[in-house]
Amino acid sequence: MYMPTGQNFLLLGFAVVVILVALKLFSAPMRWAFKLLINAALGFVGLLAFNALSQWLGLNVNLSLNWINAVVIGILGLPGFALLLLLQWLFGL
Repeated sequence: MYMPTGQNFLLLGFAVVVILVALKLFSAPMRWAFKLLINAALGFVGLLAFNALSQWLGLNVNLSLNWINAVVIGILGLPGFALLLLLQWLFGL
């Protein structure tokens, strides 16, 4: 279907505005999700390093490598690590 040039520019302008508004609305949640993903990956690496070092040092603590533990350590940091150790000690999870 043929549209005159003025309508094409109006439609293109409207599409650009809608895309810019959508990017502005979703930029903060996407940034937050990306940061959470990076922190979870770092938490996973930390768990892996802890398990390797605990076996090397002869400690009898082995935290499981799963994404829930990685996210807990990624979000909470060192207190999250202490929480996981406490849960391991209390419940043997």
